[in-house]
Amino acid sequence: MMKRPGFLTRRGLIAGAAVLGLSFSAVAAVAQVKVAGIFTLPVEQQWISRIHIALVAADERGDIEYTYSENVSNTDYERVMREYAESGIELVVGEVFGLERAARKVAADYPETAFLMGSSFAPQEPNFSIFDNFIHEPAYLSGMAAGAASESNLIGLVGGYAIPEVNRLMHAFMEGARETNPEVTFLVNFIDSWYDPPKAKESAFAMMDAGADVMYAERFGVSDAAVERGMKAIGNVIDTSADYPDTILASALWIMGPTVDRAIAAVAEGNYVAADYGIYSYMEYGGGALALDEDLVPADIVALIRAKEAAILDGSYTVIVNDEAPVSDN
Repeated sequence: MMKRPGFLTRRGLIAGAAVLGLSFSAVAAVAQVKVAGIFTLPVEQQWISRIHIALVAADERGDIEYTYSENVSNTDYERVMREYAESGIELVVGEVFGLERAARKVAADYPETAFLMGSSFAPQEPNFSIFDNFIHEPAYLSGMAAGAASESNLIGLVGGYAIPEVNRLMHAFMEGARETNPEVTFLVNFIDSWYDPPKAKESAFAMMDAGADVMYAERFGVSDAAVERGMKAIGNVIDTSADYPDTILASALWIMGPTVDRAIAAVAEGNYVAADYGIYSYMEYGGGALALDEDLVPADIVALIRAKEAAILDGSYTVIVNDEAPVSDN
């Protein structure tokens, strides 16, 4: 269990405040956790934005002092991690999918600093925790809307990379589509980039030319193609329906607040340990949610989706996690 270096625990501060007659608000100000975000992409990017928004919210509540670095290259990531750790940052949050070994080496060199990193691998004692976007549950529900909407029985899926974080969402989406349309088949393509809207758009056009009439937009650019062709699309991670009116049937939303808030509290209370925070992206914890445009989805399908959503939340239905790379049916 990690104690905050150079700081009293929050419990100790509150007790001391009672003796001194200080207000809790004064204690809270003293007890702010110093947090840094390190991101390999702009904070506006859909995946990164979820983390950044949650940390900004914690900063605005007064729970943390937040600073961040964006567009950090993989070759520079280790240096930035070390600089933050040396500067007295207590919690470092980021994503290390392309630089696991270097990031874990830094964490081992700074055992008194807490690290919470997006990762496909296990936590590392004593201070390297991991998280992931387990929003396969709302992805399944969005698939139900897509399956019902497809008239050609062919749905296109465009993703960034075939890694577990993407694969599990695609598989869940496809299973949901099969529930409302057992005849549906899929075209799957990965553009090997986290941010290349023109390439994603080109891939979507190719799938539409092959007969796909609903698109799964795991990457930016796909929904633009759907708008141009008058097709429907499914969003991922964020709700872009306002940007693409009459196009986005549903979106699986990732909400990082439940994850980062637990990590912040653990650091503040002096009991941070290496752990897997992935579960806090589940709908049960408020880390995942479905945005559904009920004006675009028939009422009977909405009812089916809401019933399945309730079953997921009460535990009577479990969406299977499948991290294997999905492939096209055709």
